[in-house]
Amino acid sequence: MTKVKLRKKSMTDNRHSLYLDYYPPIPNEETGKPTRREFLKLFIYDKPKNPFEKEHNKNTMALAEAIKGQRQSSIQNQNYGFISNPSEKGDFVEYFRQLAAKRKGPNSDNWQSSLKYLVAFTGGKLPFKDLTLKMCDDFREYLQSSPTNRSSKKTLAQNSAHSYFNKFKAALKQAYKEGHLKTDLNGRVDGIKQAETNRQFLTLEELNKLANTDCELPQLKQAALFSALTGLRYSDIEKLLWSEIQYSQESGFSIRFRQKKTKGMEVLPISEQAVSLLGERGEPEKRIFSGLVYSAWTNLKLREWILDSGIKKKGITFHSFRHTYATLQLELGTDIYTLSKMLGHRDLKTTQIYAKIVDKTKQQAANRIKIDFI
Repeated sequence: MTKVKLRKKSMTDNRHSLYLDYYPPIPNEETGKPTRREFLKLFIYDKPKNPFEKEHNKNTMALAEAIKGQRQSSIQNQNYGFISNPSEKGDFVEYFRQLAAKRKGPNSDNWQSSLKYLVAFTGGKLPFKDLTLKMCDDFREYLQSSPTNRSSKKTLAQNSAHSYFNKFKAALKQAYKEGHLKTDLNGRVDGIKQAETNRQFLTLEELNKLANTDCELPQLKQAALFSALTGLRYSDIEKLLWSEIQYSQESGFSIRFRQKKTKGMEVLPISEQAVSLLGERGEPEKRIFSGLVYSAWTNLKLREWILDSGIKKKGITFHSFRHTYATLQLELGTDIYTLSKMLGHRDLKTTQIYAKIVDKTKQQAANRIKIDFI
């Protein structure tokens, strides 16, 4: 019977590629010719110089050994389809790269970061036919123990790992839908639990300070305040059309739109003040914030605007204005169920984090009044 051995072949840049050696050769069902070698499109470092390269070698060798075991099992069952499988000929890393390129705004950065870790884990190549549940589990463990891109001494934050692995799972889901994968791996692989974070937000007093402070990018100020008054994410504000701003005498102003994140259709009531921020109404199919661009430059101008207003809080991002909306709504008496609907959350648990924030601010408020006893 054919035996499968894992072998190495020298490459440039202190690396070896990995391939499987079949002896005696096995038949290629597509060409009819005997096949002796199968290159795995994986590589390892010959002399790893740092913890990252050592971890890469460990994970890559584990993956290669797993593939070797799968091949030996298939041969024992006289199944040689793995040599040529038209439905799974593509490469998952390249497929992921194409998906990432289609993303825009803040979400794009997360996809690109996830791609970097996937490339590091796989060596830049991963045929669809080699995607297994174990490989997915190994990538999850890799993200939870991997050093950050900035420092080999610090591991990736749990919420970053959570976000990057979610992008990986989204790609698995899409690949299965399009027929690149025979198994719904996304449905079978466990995600990374999100750690509870301290979501930064502004008080009503701070929001008023910002409203009365000039910003070098007026449309950024306009969009940020609009988010604070509506709770909309950047991704939904950036693509908002004039036709989606609607009015009726019975219910006033509302936005009818499809959430970019959840894909759900939403009807969001908004205030007259929020509408007044938008200025003169444009053509129905024209974007309201057509000049708004997410970039490092935009983030810099956002930080400068906040500093100019006298606000000392650190870590304020555009998404903090959505947090501000949610927190202020609860502080001013809106019930959590209504707020959940206003934010477009599908699960009430997602909204409950804001209730914890409000409880904390109430406790802080209770401790502000102190009497100096004689």
